[in-house]
Order: sequence, then structure tokens, then C-alpha cells
Amino acid sequence: MGKVYIVGAGPGSVDLITVKGLRCIQQADVILYDRLVSKELLTYAKPNAELIFVGKLPKLHNVIQERINQLLVHHAKRGKIVTRLKGGDPFVFGRGAEEAEVLREAGIPFEIVPGITSGIAAPAYAGIPVTHRDFGSTFAIITGHMREGKDEGIDWKGLSESVDTLAIYMGIGNLPYITEQLLKYKRNPTIPVALIEWGTTSHQRVVTGTLETIVSIASEEKIKNPSMIIVGEVVKMREKIAWFEECQSTLRETV
Repeated sequence: MGKVYIVGAGPGSVDLITVKGLRCIQQADVILYDRLVSKELLTYAKPNAELIFVGKLPKLHNVIQERINQLLVHHAKRGKIVTRLKGGDPFVFGRGAEEAEVLREAGIPFEIVPGITSGIAAPAYAGIPVTHRDFGSTFAIITGHMREGKDEGIDWKGLSESVDTLAIYMGIGNLPYITEQLLKYKRNPTIPVALIEWGTTSHQRVVTGTLETIVSIASEEKIKNPSMIIVGEVVKMREKIAWFEECQSTLRETV
């Protein structure tokens, strides 16, 4: 019997994987990797490791997930060390728990290797802390990927009234609906909002606005997924501590 490591690859930058996560890549006989995992990470695999792309496409998530489950069990039962490489953290909107459940039912040993999630890392690279003594002591992570416009039980009223900072994943396509819900439940229309596209990578792009203007700004700027939506007064800190763009500019100048 082999073993499976369910590994969080981090938010995009190859440098942000954990030491243990990197070791799991280096030791694996088989690596199943997602669409948003940095391909540079795969260069650390053994020369004879089998690399299997299992990125999901719209409307095919469940079909592909069943195939992933089958592959994990199949290769582990062949005595292989399998690394399941997932973007961000495997337990934050990553279906890692479902895969672990399948492995437990099949009697296959496994470990979970947490990863840095985009809801914290992307705003940090944009100069936005998710908590701040002056601007916010509560923080929530939310899926913005609603099926057919449904919010899947998200308590928009509670979020609007009780949480200072909202980090919304995969929500660009539903941005009009999200802002509508927050405004409906009396969230301040002038509260700052940031959209962080391809956070932590060399392609990172950040635009800011307010709850009442961000939809039109996103349209004008043609913001697309993968992007994080950050709602809260903490976005104001970007004006003071944005640092990643400066580093990128310095790097281009030295090159």
C-alpha cells in the first residue's frame, strides 16, 4: 500500500509553498495537479514521476472529481507515493476533505499538508491586511462561485452586519449579485473594495473602488478570474503599504 499527501500549493507564487509541501513533490511517484498550480513547482518532481493534470472545467467539476478520486485510490493501491497538489489550501474551497474521506473509506493512509490560502496572501501582496487594529478585527472567507446565481445559503445579512473584512473567492462572474446583496443588507455603499487578479504572481493586477462603483470599474478594467475580492476598510491601507509593485518595478529595472 502506498500513501497520499493532499498538499496545498499556495496562492500562485512558487516561493509560497511550504517546506513540507515541496518535499512531498520531490518524493512523489505520482503527482495529480490542478489548473492554478504553478507549473514551475512540477520541475522539482523526480525525473521519473508521473505528472497527471486534473484541472477542472466549468460544468465538469463533479465528473472530474470522481476521476480524481479513482486515480488517488488506484495509484496508492499500486504502492505509489501520491501527491495531490491543489491550489491554495486543500481545505479552503478545495474539496480536499472529500478526497480524504474517499481515501479513508478505501483504507489508504494519507496526510494533509496545509497551504497558504489566497484570501490572506493575495491581499498581503496588494498591501492590504485582512485585519487591522484601526479598521477591522473580524475576517470571513466566502465562496463567490454560486451555481446558477444561487448563494447556497450564504448569510449575506450576517456578513454585512457583523464582519469587518470579507475575502471572496471566485466571485468576479457574480460581482453584481454580490454587491447587490451587501447593499441590500445595508453595507455602507462607500466602503472600499479591492479586486486582486492573479495575486502573488508576476501578473498581479489590483484595482480599487467602493461597493457602489466596483462593478463598473471591474468591467472597464476587464478583470477576470482568478481574482480575490476584498471588501472592508482595511483596503485603505493599500495606499500606505503597497509593496509588491515596487519590488516588481525594481526587478524590471535591474534586468
